[in-house]
Amino acid sequence: MGNENSTLIDPDTPTQTLKDRSLRAVADHIRNGGGKRIVVLTGAGISTAAGIPDFRSPKTGLYHNLARLKLPHAEAVFEISYFRENPYPFYMLAKELYPGKFHPTISHAFIGLLAKRKILRMLFTQNIDCLERRAGVPGDLVVEAHGSFASQSCIDCKAPFPGEEMAPFIEKGEPPRCKEAGCGGLVKPDIVFFGEQLPSAFFDNRHVPEEGDLVLILGTSLTVHPFASLPDMALEPTPRVLFNKERVGTLGHRADDVICLGDCDSGVRKLADELGWRDELEKLWRGMVGDEEADRQLQQTNVEQEMDEDMERLVQDVADKLDISGPPADEDHTANEDGQAGLTEEAPTVAAAEEKAGTESTPAVSKEDSEEKATHPESSEGGVPAKDPLGDRGDAAAVAGATSPPGGSSSIPQEVRPEVEDAAKSTPSEDTSSELPTKPAASHVMKT
Repeated sequence: MGNENSTLIDPDTPTQTLKDRSLRAVADHIRNGGGKRIVVLTGAGISTAAGIPDFRSPKTGLYHNLARLKLPHAEAVFEISYFRENPYPFYMLAKELYPGKFHPTISHAFIGLLAKRKILRMLFTQNIDCLERRAGVPGDLVVEAHGSFASQSCIDCKAPFPGEEMAPFIEKGEPPRCKEAGCGGLVKPDIVFFGEQLPSAFFDNRHVPEEGDLVLILGTSLTVHPFASLPDMALEPTPRVLFNKERVGTLGHRADDVICLGDCDSGVRKLADELGWRDELEKLWRGMVGDEEADRQLQQTNVEQEMDEDMERLVQDVADKLDISGPPADEDHTANEDGQAGLTEEAPTVAAAEEKAGTESTPAVSKEDSEEKATHPESSEGGVPAKDPLGDRGDAAAVAGATSPPGGSSSIPQEVRPEVEDAAKSTPSEDTSSELPTKPAASHVMKT
């Protein structure tokens, strides 16, 4: 468990549990009783079709639109020290992302269907949008690794704040104050900020992938620990299925890994077809979101697929004109549905946030401080810097355990309203954590 090969599995390697590395074999596994304890892991890519804007896209991402607030750096909106100093930028952002503005995708509905059929063991999500709950996944089966808008509390005394009173404050873009006698601290949704730890529910349930008989991974870059370690917690014979625009993590290294490249919704529909659940799934989903929203999401998915196909044709055309030969034998190989190999490119990393001007550097973190009980912001469990301290660059707003840059006051100074004409707006854009790779990315890959 967790000891992975350095290269992708040879396509001739026999499977241990599945008949072969295909969605049809996964469907057979579920139908034959091998999928009674399904563990699902999700990231920002599962919510792309819902229209939730990402954070980092140039000109359209939320971080770009927060520039007008004159933050010391964009990520400051999710730093607990800066929130104490000035909570208004976060509340302006929260107004844009608050649940109720977006609707579940068919991928969310599929997870809800697993719960309805009582074969969902647990869902771990990096997202804060609560769309899994809206899709019918019971709260006791959801572990929101980076928190969510589902609850809120005081940042000082930790007392919960009434949920029915939160929405008006969000709508006004103003922070409520704690109602506990003698406190009066700032209240925020229970989203994990830099400088805060992951919820205890994550660590309490981290063993669950070991108990699963099937693990589904949807729309995540798997670059942020400790969440990124969850797929490797599954036992070796347990099939793992990835629905994503590129191969990530160690997926593709085990004999029973199935890689389905493309947008999550198209991949989920393919699995539903193989299971014979497609009509039930579509009816369930349309009942949740309505025909108008369903048609909008379908249209957006079709546009994204066309863009992906255009990009792939462009890349292939350039490769042909440059007469690029195949990769060396020791390189990471991939294959499309026709079995033609290609070279995998790793997803680009994201640069760390700019340091605040005039502040001292962040103190070094000891080995003990980097253990999982006090997860460090920019380190994995083994002390290796994480590729992207902000997770999937989608709606998983902040990674827990992050140490914010110094300079924030531990007390609550006078609040300063940002001088802006309008609340931050943004145009929904594609999840930048799942950009189209140069070639399909595994030796047993199917494309949606």
